[in-house]
Amino acid sequence: MKLNRDWIIGPLVALLMVLNSAQAIARESDLPQAIAAENGSGQLSALVTEALANNPDLKSVEARWEMAKYKIIPARSLDDPRLSFALSNYPIDDLSGDVTPMTGKELQLSQMFPFPGKLAAKEAMAEQQAAWYRGVYEDARGQLVQQVKDAWYRLYFQQRAIDITRQNITLLKDFIRLTETRYAVGTGLQQDVLKAQVERSKLQDKLFNLQQQRTTVLADLNQLLNRPVFGPLETPENLTLTTVDVSLQSLMNISRTRRPLFSAYQAMIDRYQAQRKLAKLNHYPDFNLFASYRQREEVAGDPAEGSDFVSAGISINLPLWQGKRRAEVSEADSAVRMARSQLDNFRNRVDFVIADQYAQMEKNRNLVELFRTGIIPQAEQSFEAGLSAYQVGDADFLNLLDSLTTVYRYQIDYYRALSDHERSVAQLEAAVGMDLSLEEELK
Repeated sequence: MKLNRDWIIGPLVALLMVLNSAQAIARESDLPQAIAAENGSGQLSALVTEALANNPDLKSVEARWEMAKYKIIPARSLDDPRLSFALSNYPIDDLSGDVTPMTGKELQLSQMFPFPGKLAAKEAMAEQQAAWYRGVYEDARGQLVQQVKDAWYRLYFQQRAIDITRQNITLLKDFIRLTETRYAVGTGLQQDVLKAQVERSKLQDKLFNLQQQRTTVLADLNQLLNRPVFGPLETPENLTLTTVDVSLQSLMNISRTRRPLFSAYQAMIDRYQAQRKLAKLNHYPDFNLFASYRQREEVAGDPAEGSDFVSAGISINLPLWQGKRRAEVSEADSAVRMARSQLDNFRNRVDFVIADQYAQMEKNRNLVELFRTGIIPQAEQSFEAGLSAYQVGDADFLNLLDSLTTVYRYQIDYYRALSDHERSVAQLEAAVGMDLSLEEELK
């Protein structure tokens, strides 16, 4: 929507010319003109790319995913073999190796082998745990994009509101000069002067608040980008509405396959199911295979004449304490139920966010169109009619001033609705898990 300066500046210039018989005042508007072709999409895309590359929180989540990936190989690997060396059966009096046939130096190598299926279950647990953290990371990327867009659209609104407020403060200064002149020559009222001064002070207070809010939003956006919090950042002169031509139910259905956390929660369920399988397998023993070599010295009367010996064998653990293992199975069952409940809860929360933001988006889209084609033109006409009535003495100054402030409020509300619409689209994209401007992917 192009903010025609005739809404405010043109009628005010006419008013000053008629009432003061002074030189016509033509002032260029400080308000940025609304250029539909320049909506800042390129700048926003660059900011999103920068945030994805530099945001420290996202890097932390990515590192946690990488940590989980590196646990897969250890989980599926055998324990290290054990090598032992022993001096066996040496006489305690002189520690001689050639006194008894039992004496020898023994070297033993052993390897533990879990019961078949245990390593596969451990590997599955590690893989699904990594899949969970991958989903968390990918979802965090989407949430970061939403946060950057949200802050950027808020910054856009704050800047537009500041520009409009400054312009109106300047216009009210002209009103004050006008009313002071009329009061000085006896054709105006003192209350008109005071009312104009009060309105200017109110706008000045509004400007201070808007500037503080812009500083806060700018700091929020810069910290997402990992920039100095008070670094400068420009916003476009106007935005164009993002078209979302898809039904609410379709967005909910799309979220099931595109939102990364849905697959992450399924990975969590699979992880606990693998844990349950491992708990069941723990009812069976593991195997320890070993082989040893004993080096002996010749001893008088030794029938083996100092021959070296070799040995081999197997040992198993005895899983006697079945209560402990039944508890492990029950723990895994509870974990599966927990993960499924969390998935159901997450699904409900996503559906609520989609429904809420979809309604917000439609409301703000309708408001933007209403302000652009109805309310603001009507407010302009009301101001012009009040100006005409004031010129012939059929309306007082307070009504004219009220018409001017009404146009100001509607301009602010227009930009707020435009910004809020884009913020709702950004939240919908994060909830669904995709860019809603990609129409071909929505079909």
